[in-house]
Amino acid sequence: MANLSDNPAPSANGWWSQLNKYQRLVFVVATLAWLFDCLDQQLFNLARSPAMKSLMGANQEIKLFGDVSIAAGALSTSIFVLGWATGGMIFGSLGDRFGRAKMLSVTVLLYSIATGLSALSQSFTDFAVYRFITGLGVGGVFGLAVALVADTVPGHIRPRALGVLQSFSAVGNCAAGFIGLAIAMTAIGENTNYWKWLFVIGALPAFLVATIQLRMKEPESWRISRDKALAEGKRAGSYRDLFGDKRWLKHAVLGMILSCAGVIGLWGIGVFSSDLVGDIITHNFTEANASAEEINKGKQLWMSLNLLAFNVGAFIGMLVFTRVAVNMGRKKAFGIFFAGSLLITVFVFQMIGKINGRWDILWMAPLMGFFHLSVFAGFSIYLPELFPTRLRATGVSFCYNVGRYLAALGPFTLGALAATFGKKAQEAAVAAAPPEATEAFLASLRTAAKIDAFRDAASWMCLIFLLGIIVLPFLPETKDQPLPED
Repeated sequence: MANLSDNPAPSANGWWSQLNKYQRLVFVVATLAWLFDCLDQQLFNLARSPAMKSLMGANQEIKLFGDVSIAAGALSTSIFVLGWATGGMIFGSLGDRFGRAKMLSVTVLLYSIATGLSALSQSFTDFAVYRFITGLGVGGVFGLAVALVADTVPGHIRPRALGVLQSFSAVGNCAAGFIGLAIAMTAIGENTNYWKWLFVIGALPAFLVATIQLRMKEPESWRISRDKALAEGKRAGSYRDLFGDKRWLKHAVLGMILSCAGVIGLWGIGVFSSDLVGDIITHNFTEANASAEEINKGKQLWMSLNLLAFNVGAFIGMLVFTRVAVNMGRKKAFGIFFAGSLLITVFVFQMIGKINGRWDILWMAPLMGFFHLSVFAGFSIYLPELFPTRLRATGVSFCYNVGRYLAALGPFTLGALAATFGKKAQEAAVAAAPPEATEAFLASLRTAAKIDAFRDAASWMCLIFLLGIIVLPFLPETKDQPLPED
């Protein structure tokens, strides 16, 4: 029987040397699927603002929050996140029923094709449809990849392998940042339709599907669990069975609440740090009398640098979380990093750009990324430890993705708060201006007030991280425990 302890006798070459050739293949393919999934997510974050400006004509503005870019960006993000949540719920269940590897290939192919189609969008409507379909595929990957690795690698290696798998999401995010930088520094970046290239690049992971289909097979533990469940009249991938058993129901509900704190925190707050950076850079360049072309290129450049810096910190943070979870336990690790997320995110949103101008991005963004995404390594380690094999992908996907239905409201909540705070702040700023102030000076005051309102709105939303701390006492500690079974 495999050693189930998180801390077995150390190997001279680390946990990787303890995997056989096929286990390494499974880990690499699952990790690449998740890496490309995250690449797609971040390319969308970089493309969102220019895409909305390109697709939203003067007669097609969505009147919400008084700003077409905020409204369309918030709506497109919410549609994407809703598709993500729905896809996770659907494909998690299908993965338990028909196989993790098979469904993983379907989800990768789905989000790759829909991402490519996004580049062909002619209006907000078809763009929204493509983003929803992309979300379906993106949402299915996490639960399937995590369950596939958890069921394949030895038990004592599982926490480290899953933590590293999640850490590579930051590599996908950084790849998106480098792509954004490359576009900003080329002639493509001078074209307002450069966002189309971001989606074309995001379609490339479809080639990974061939490898999955040709080389992958279903884990032996999954096949045994499926056959056993059928013999006992139980169902694999059944939400009725998940909610019908008190133990699994409790784990599902509490795991979902825990995940909500991280998911809403990232998609309701974290991803909009790029928008804040973009507004700060635009304001700075405008005050320096830069040309429209210089502003566009500078905004793209610094938004990409922000993404890179954020994810360098995130990569380190997820590795550190994994070490803390292995040594101190899952619940202590979550408590430490949720508290850090709350404090650091408020600090960064309030202070970025105020100490050393745009250069604050290079040290504040990694700091926020270190805490913000670290808890996602915890989700990949902890959630599979809450459910039996026949319900593992279903349970993981439920916990991880139901929060996205709530997270879909995050952009609107942030937009509404920013608009409310912004209106009052702009009125106060103009009222306090001297009578001889020029219109250009007043416009600068309004822009600065709008940016400060966005800072305050994001800071208030950081209270969501407290939810992750509050639920911890009610969850089980799974350190050094075998994966549960019926």
